[in-house]
Amino acid sequence: MPLPFLSGLRVVDLGQYLPGPHAAQLLADLGAAVVKVEPPDGDPLRRLGPTDADGMTAAYKLLNAGKTVVRLDLKSADGRAAFETLVAKADALVESYRPGVLDKLGIGRDRLRALNPRLVHASLSGWGSTGPYALRAGHDLNYMAVGGGLDSSGLPDRPMISHPPVADFASAQQTALAVAAALLGRERTGQGCFLDLSIMETVLGWQGFQLTAAARGTMPERGESLLSGGAACYRIYRTADGRFATLSALEAKFWRGFCEAVGRPDWIARQSDPLPQTALTAELEALFASRDLAAWKALLDPVDCCFEALPTLIEVADHPHVAARGQVRRGTGPEPLVETLMGLRVDGGPPPARDPLRESGLDAVLAAWS
Repeated sequence: MPLPFLSGLRVVDLGQYLPGPHAAQLLADLGAAVVKVEPPDGDPLRRLGPTDADGMTAAYKLLNAGKTVVRLDLKSADGRAAFETLVAKADALVESYRPGVLDKLGIGRDRLRALNPRLVHASLSGWGSTGPYALRAGHDLNYMAVGGGLDSSGLPDRPMISHPPVADFASAQQTALAVAAALLGRERTGQGCFLDLSIMETVLGWQGFQLTAAARGTMPERGESLLSGGAACYRIYRTADGRFATLSALEAKFWRGFCEAVGRPDWIARQSDPLPQTALTAELEALFASRDLAAWKALLDPVDCCFEALPTLIEVADHPHVAARGQVRRGTGPEPLVETLMGLRVDGGPPPARDPLRESGLDAVLAAWS
């Protein structure tokens, strides 16, 4: 069952693809009743990639679980009238169109405010509603680049693409947080508001440390800082069988425990070697390459040194800690879905479950919302 915190609140999801729909899904996890409005042909994500026997992609079904889907043609007068009826009864609207699209349809910010002064209207766009890039096309990689999320990440010779799309998922979470906060604020003021959020600025909001270092001329080169690969104690290492192990022994006690466990107490004092620790890193690379991953697990799992084997994706759900926490829910049948639920447990309960998405006519939704 969803959590009860937003029970009784009604959310209209006008998003497509990933960020907007995931934001609305998080609100559903917290108890809101979410109705997703799609065009007559449906959200394009339904068909973006391999489809299941029901004609929908797994990604679409995973991102829209917990919602009721209705189809409206917002380019028609009847469709807009139906949408306005729905919005008039809603507490929040989450949409992820480019700025100006809803205005062209006749259901822009001012019209929505007139229909429902208590509406919390969250507009999640790529670049925000103002500025020279407001109408510019983009995707996660572009937003990560301009927002500062790529320049300091990756290997010394080049930045690396993050996966899954970090900016998309992070901006969805920021949007859900902003909507929940605005709904709380509405309880004090009685008035809704317009929330202008951007995917790029979600990433930009994380860059204070890096921008400060860059402004002061103290930013290390890519791959040379403490947390980007410059320190031997904080790296990913390849093992003899081609697998990978992670070591993040930043604190002296963890580094000491690691060095003692692998029989190299002479390394303990070298944790403070200047960055990048090229020579020490090479020694650790040779060490990890001398045994397979299972052997390293046998040796280091019992040691309190911030060592973890890197599981493959097929292994993640069966990892003993992941399995014990119950956040991953695997379906059955020939085309099973593997859901990753919200990582939240209240008073010892399980993560909030999601029902499969269901399609409905508008009349049924309005009856339920009456």
